[in-house]
Amino acid sequence: MILLFNKPFNVLSQFTDNSVDASKRQTLSDFIDIPKVYPAGRLDRDSEGLLILTDNGRLQARISNPKHKTPKTYWAQVEGAPSDQDLDPLRRGITLKDGKCLPAKVELIAPPDLWERDPPVRYRKSVLDTWISLTITEGRNRQVRRMTAAIGFPTLRLVRAAIGNWSIHGIDHGTYKVIG
Repeated sequence: MILLFNKPFNVLSQFTDNSVDASKRQTLSDFIDIPKVYPAGRLDRDSEGLLILTDNGRLQARISNPKHKTPKTYWAQVEGAPSDQDLDPLRRGITLKDGKCLPAKVELIAPPDLWERDPPVRYRKSVLDTWISLTITEGRNRQVRRMTAAIGFPTLRLVRAAIGNWSIHGIDHGTYKVIG
């Protein structure tokens, strides 16, 4: 079984929360009531978008293990207005504190047609923001956020749009679709 879930902001990518203040944090169990499916990879609590869940261990490993280089596409709203030239270090493979990243596919995009985020992204009249699409094949901890910050354009909002050939298109925010 494969579930495509459009994960909201502020939701943990796990079914239980073992933290001390667990009563205040939403988990996958607040949205999905299907037994024996598990996330294939993670999506940070403050990121939104596509999360794949499956009961197939082999598929789960293929999606989440970086050695398989499954492409993951993100839409990032960044602070400022990067030029195409500003994005070149990401295309070449930027070096972060934990080493050099593989080259990413990066392009400026029009603001995507998305749901409202709760809470909304902070808005400052004097500071522009821009949307970019990034496709990476690694998946290090907070990688996209660290990459955009490293070139001087911090991420304000991050939405995973696709993993491999699967995407969030047609899946409402906070809902899932069973595809297999």
